Amino acid sequence: MNKFYTKNGAELKLIKPESGDFKILTAGVIHGDEPQGKDLIINYLNTVKKSNLGFIPVLNPDGLALNTRTNANGVDLNRNFPTQNWISTPKNKYWGGDFPASEPETQFLINVLEEFEPKLILTFHAPYKVVNYDGDALIYAEEISKLTGYPVSSDIGYPTPGSFGTYAGIEKNIPVITLELDEERSISQLEPSIFNVLNYLETLCL
Repeated sequence: MNKFYTKNGAELKLIKPESGDFKILTAGVIHGDEPQGKDLIINYLNTVKKSNLGFIPVLNPDGLALNTRTNANGVDLNRNFPTQNWISTPKNKYWGGDFPASEPETQFLINVLEEFEPKLILTFHAPYKVVNYDGDALIYAEEISKLTGYPVSSDIGYPTPGSFGTYAGIEKNIPVITLELDEERSISQLEPSIFNVLNYLETLCL
C-alpha cells in the first residue's frame, strides 16, 4: 500500500498478520491525548505468538507527541471523514478541517479500508467507559460489554459530524466498535479485559 506521512514527518503504520490479510482492524490514538490504545495494542502483540488482526497502534502520532486531541494541523481526525453530515466548524479542538479527508491520517485510514476491506473495526478512545457502536455491530458490542463491564450505547451523547463511526459504520456498512476506556485505570489494569476483547476478536470468523 502507499506510504502516508503526517505533517511532522511520522510514517503512519499498519501492522498486518504474516498472511498479509485480515478481516478485523483495530486502531488506537485517533486523538493524541488518548494514548491508551497504543500501549494496549503493542503490549498485546508482545504477548501473543501471532495475531489474525490488523493493527494501527497510533493513527495520530503528531497529536500523541504534542499531547493534543488534534493532529499537528489542529484538526480533530474524528471530525474529518468524508461523511454526508460533515460540516465546517470553528477552529477549536473539534475542528473538522478545511474540507473532508483533508488530513494524511484520515487519508491513510480510508486507504486501509479500501485496500483490505475489513469486516469489523475496533477503535480505542477514552474516557467514557462505554461500548459505543455504529452500523450492524450490536452483537459484537454486547460481547465486548460482557468482557469489559462497560455499558453498550449507540449514542455517545453529542453530535460527531464527520466521525469515523459514521463514515465506516453507517455509510460504508462496516460494523464499528468505539471502545471508550477508563482513563483513570493504568495500562496494566486495563490489559486483562482488553486482551480478552482482542482474544475474542481473534476467534471470529468473518
